[in-house]
Amino acid sequence: MTKDQGQAKWSVAEWHGKVLVDCDGEKIGKLQDVYVDVETDEPQFATVKEGFIDRHLTSVPLSGIHICPEDLQVTVTKEQVRSAPDIEMHGEELSQKDESALYHHFEQNYTPPDSES
Repeated sequence: MTKDQGQAKWSVAEWHGKVLVDCDGEKIGKLQDVYVDVETDEPQFATVKEGFIDRHLTSVPLSGIHICPEDLQVTVTKEQVRSAPDIEMHGEELSQKDESALYHHFEQNYTPPDSES
């Protein structure tokens, strides 16, 4: 576990409302929720609100996140976030299909969970 991952694990509760910036320092939006891997308890994705009139949540991967005093910097670009697949939340978990789509969109390795959830 890297130092940033250790910080990430223990600071997730304090992240709500912090600004997420992309790998180039461009503002993506304010963090709404953090979704953790149910098997490892590590933060995997965050959601940010986009749009002014028709606001919707967009998912952002948290792997490799850099925790700064004023914001949280992720390793993807703002354009990658804008073009991410729309995910409909049903309860508090992502379906395996939606989870797979997000991992593939952000070019991350995806290993399906042991259970169908």
